[in-house]
Amino acid sequence: MWTEAVTALPGTALFQPPASEQSLVHCSTVLGHPLPAHLAALLRESNGIEGEYGDGLIWSAERIASENQSLRADAELATLYMPFDPLLFFADAGDGDLFALLARIDRPDVFVWNHEDDSRTWVAPSLAKYLDWWLTGRIEL
Repeated sequence: MWTEAVTALPGTALFQPPASEQSLVHCSTVLGHPLPAHLAALLRESNGIEGEYGDGLIWSAERIASENQSLRADAELATLYMPFDPLLFFADAGDGDLFALLARIDRPDVFVWNHEDDSRTWVAPSLAKYLDWWLTGRIEL
């Protein structure tokens, strides 16, 4: 479902081989909470999706785990920014800003975290709309 939906959108998308169940379990273990069902389903089809310029439209399960773990554990960042624990980062905008889902709340909305002012702004009502709107230029940062 996910690869077909993204393939139908304009732009270039490079799909990775599916994530293994072991890598999804490892990701959830590192994060300390399960992945949202829709993100896990996408990763089961493609363990990451790269855009036209190599940007991470969707990170791999391994990168999701490592990026979130690094951001949550960084003591210096904790003095500069609001806590990252409520967010589950899954993609980057290519300029330092990161896209996120809510980590522990069953709500499909996508937000963008601005690395310059620490704002967290709603950008899409779902992961599917995020991909659609990002690839068609509707999301402008």
